[in-house]
Amino acid sequence: MHILTTIIPIFIIVMLGWVVHRHGFLPDEFLGPANRLVFYVAIPAMIFQSIAQSTFGEFFNPLVIFLTLSAAALIYAAAWLTSRGMGMQRSLAGTFIQSSGHGNLGYIGLAVAFYFLGDEGLVHASVVAGFLMILQNILSTVALQAHATQAVAGSSYRLIAVKVMGNPVIVSVLLGMLFSVFSIPLPLIVARSLTILTGLALPTALLVIGASLSLERMAAQGLTVAGAVAFKLLVLPGTGWLLFRSFGLQETDILPALILLASPTATISFVMAREMQGDGDLATAAISASTLGSALTYIMWLRLVS
Repeated sequence: MHILTTIIPIFIIVMLGWVVHRHGFLPDEFLGPANRLVFYVAIPAMIFQSIAQSTFGEFFNPLVIFLTLSAAALIYAAAWLTSRGMGMQRSLAGTFIQSSGHGNLGYIGLAVAFYFLGDEGLVHASVVAGFLMILQNILSTVALQAHATQAVAGSSYRLIAVKVMGNPVIVSVLLGMLFSVFSIPLPLIVARSLTILTGLALPTALLVIGASLSLERMAAQGLTVAGAVAFKLLVLPGTGWLLFRSFGLQETDILPALILLASPTATISFVMAREMQGDGDLATAAISASTLGSALTYIMWLRLVS
């Protein structure tokens, strides 16, 4: 019952975002600024505070991080081979690979971790998310670069690299680790300000995700988007689960990482596909279909593990 009472409300808010967007309460002009507010301010504040006020050594598990990254790398490779075997055109193949492995850690993964596992689960997931986010951004960039119809200009490639390393979620994880490892206390005023921002992060993120859904593009992409969604929601977390179980890891170690691996395709996949000669329509369709599908697959994975 705890699984249903966690997952269903999350996706009710996602669908509420879709409904209010369709009725003009969240216009397109609002979505861009709201997304930037969540991505650059609210979620980094939440992650930084959760890690900075924790005992980092209790939440850093090198084996879990290694296995999580291994699962992600294997799925990128499998999606690459699949795109070759299906003879996909270059722009489609790069986006297919990215959509199969690039998870929405900040908006959906951390939301599920927090509402299902609480503050400790959020810290566990945030630490793993920092490493996973670096890897999936690098692998997505490589996949898109390798399948670009023309060589991507050096300036564009460097721009993507700068965006990866300057990702606010990654920066907030690293800063939080620094404060935690060296036991640097947060002044009360700063801590309370971060708490206020934290309250803004997840609800706004879920509404923005819902408002960005495109049911029309889901229908237009057909089997290609179905394949990417199957990799992202089933094969990737399934691979992670098998790796975790083969090393005898406990439920408390498995769940935060599995929640991240089971997250739907990241919204930034569309931006990266557009910047690097990918297929923007496929990216949008994969984001929408995987977000909706993850409501069911999250219930399945959480029932399996917990």
